[in-house]
Amino acid sequence: MKTKPVLEHADVKKILAAAVAHAQKNNWPVTIAIVDDGGHLLGLERLDGAAPISAHIAPAKAKTAALGRRESKGYEEVINHGRYAFLSVPVLEGMLEGGVPIVINGAFIGAVGVSGVKSDEDAQIARAGINALAQP
Repeated sequence: MKTKPVLEHADVKKILAAAVAHAQKNNWPVTIAIVDDGGHLLGLERLDGAAPISAHIAPAKAKTAALGRRESKGYEEVINHGRYAFLSVPVLEGMLEGGVPIVINGAFIGAVGVSGVKSDEDAQIARAGINALAQP
């Protein structure tokens, strides 16, 4: 039987703090969501000025990245290149850029989803949060 790392409460707080700091440094009003490898919500921060819908979109992007074990951007690209049938995939609702998986030692352990600014900026915030895990 294999073992793998899992996100703990302290990890979620660390990711959120770094992602919030990055967003605030850029004056980006966003919602940041963290999920485990099954797409279950572990943490959410909706910053001042973030649109209410972002509190639904960010967790959906995170869940998509976690369950698909890839950035949610890939699904958006598939759809944008004409494979519209992919919109019928069950469970995945956040097929937009901004969901980034968390991979530790080759294990997919969760994901961060961000919504509220340009999609590439959403992904940038997610990566800033994930990168905090590598800091002591």
